[in-house]
Amino acid sequence: MTLNEITRSAILQAVAEYDRLGRDAFLERYGFGPSRSYLLEIDGKEYDSKAIVGAAHGYLSGRDPLGRDEFSGGKDHAAKLLSDLGFEVVVRTAG
Repeated sequence: MTLNEITRSAILQAVAEYDRLGRDAFLERYGFGPSRSYLLEIDGKEYDSKAIVGAAHGYLSGRDPLGRDEFSGGKDHAAKLLSDLGFEVVVRTAG
């Protein structure tokens, strides 16, 4: 498994699923908690970045979604992938 296999299209498919299911159901389906630091922002809406990346892996041919313990969501991993694919990633600040 490498995160760099994930495509922009797969991310957008995961985002569409997130929108259909709603945040809580999406996170529950894939076994993720809410993002603590990094959020994917598309058209003014925020998405839990690590959960989106994990789900997106399942949209690749012959691949399953990634679980939360299979990769990191930090700035050098899932958040970097999203940025590299041209998405806006915002940092959640405490308070």
